[in-house]
Amino acid sequence: MFSLQKLLGKEDKFFDLLEASAEEARSSVQALVRIVKSSTAPPTLEEFVLPRRKEKRIAQEISEQLVNTFITGLEREDIEALSTALYKIPKATEKWAEHFIMGAQHVREVDFTGQVGMLEQATDTVLAMVRQLRRIQELEKIKELNDRLQYIEGEADKLMLDLLRDLYSGRHDSLKVIVLKDLYELLERIIDRCRDAGNVINHIVLKHS
Repeated sequence: MFSLQKLLGKEDKFFDLLEASAEEARSSVQALVRIVKSSTAPPTLEEFVLPRRKEKRIAQEISEQLVNTFITGLEREDIEALSTALYKIPKATEKWAEHFIMGAQHVREVDFTGQVGMLEQATDTVLAMVRQLRRIQELEKIKELNDRLQYIEGEADKLMLDLLRDLYSGRHDSLKVIVLKDLYELLERIIDRCRDAGNVINHIVLKHS
């Protein structure tokens, strides 16, 4: 049986770093959930900046380790591709938070819980997929997780259409429409970033099947 663990060495450093990266992506979405659900504390960017900075440091460490490591179990370009895909999740989440804070006065009564619930599911699934790379030979488990991620994206697309249909109904103030459309599209982008990370993992798995 092909052993990625043996090739990557006793400490499984790339697995550890990629998992840490996926955890920071998940942390950024959890911060988004808190900002959406909070009805008292004024929103700030601090909770979003920290995961993105941590993610950036992890990405830099992965790049350094790739330079200093002679043999890797995963192909170098695959490690770099997954690291980049994971970094884009907190980056997109921070962008959403920036726009949400700027337009907060126009969207105080808007319920984002449906979308952020899907984001939580998506980042949980991405983290599970990254962890599953340690057991890459369990193809069915990774396929099941990827199918779940694709399903979440499909449901998010349906919800997006419903939200846009309501937004264009003529019942809303024009400025509110502009602010909400921007926020909806940014939420969709975060889901897309999760899908992209899942696609990279699926590509890695297929290469080793």
